[in-house]
Amino acid sequence: MARGWAEVADPTDEDAGDGAVDLFRALGRQIKVLRERAGLTQKALGEQLGYAEETISAAERGRRVPQPELLEAVDDLLGADGVLKAAKEDVERAKAKARVRHPAWFKDYARLEAEAVDLCCFANQAVPGLFQTESYARAVFVSRQPLFDDETVEARVTARLARQGILTRWPVPAVSAVIQESVLRHPFGGRAVQHGQLEHLLDVARMRNVEVQIMPMASEEHAGMGGPFTLLTPKGRPQVGYLEVQHVSRLITDAEEVRVLAAKYGSIRSQALRPRESLLLIEKMLGEL
Repeated sequence: MARGWAEVADPTDEDAGDGAVDLFRALGRQIKVLRERAGLTQKALGEQLGYAEETISAAERGRRVPQPELLEAVDDLLGADGVLKAAKEDVERAKAKARVRHPAWFKDYARLEAEAVDLCCFANQAVPGLFQTESYARAVFVSRQPLFDDETVEARVTARLARQGILTRWPVPAVSAVIQESVLRHPFGGRAVQHGQLEHLLDVARMRNVEVQIMPMASEEHAGMGGPFTLLTPKGRPQVGYLEVQHVSRLITDAEEVRVLAAKYGSIRSQALRPRESLLLIEKMLGEL
């Protein structure tokens, strides 16, 4: 199973400050030098350490902040003589100071999501952001109309990946997602991106706090025809809903509207494949690529 990552600083965000971004990039360069000195590819290093190739690539480019165990593992395997281990405390301090930039319309939701104890989502347009690989997320933002410039694309990708830290921070939230089968069969970004996304989704779906269900295209009943939505429960606060379509978002706090969405999600889950069946279908899709 893919290992978790801590919060990431947005390299375009001035609030990150205090050299956090420079530190992350410097550590990434050190990992790359050590790997190349050992004659290993990113894929080979990842296999030896139990990480995906994309994860090693992201670490080397300073796109993600690795958990201390990655620094320890690379240090031991590649003979860094404690250099990477010594940076663990600096990384923790930098993480505490780092900030992630989200578009203004998304910030209220992002704050609630960060403290969620329970999160449910139905997706029929794209893989949920919390489950996206870096390559898939980049394809999402590159294809956006009107077009984003390159700097904005990278900032949005970084911010999206940073949100995924809630899947592994402790205490972990209970996460449930129903994804339309057609979303996973769509070769969005190309076959290689699709393959990597399906592999990552399998890893996520096997996490103890995550349940993924697939809504099959053959289903004759479908309570989610109104579009994608999210339900989340922040710690110590009532459940809220979130809708986003055509770059227009709405945070729903009205108790009756939230109740209707929750009831709809219950129907959607009952119409979808069970989690185990969903895993088997994803594995089947991978075998077909």
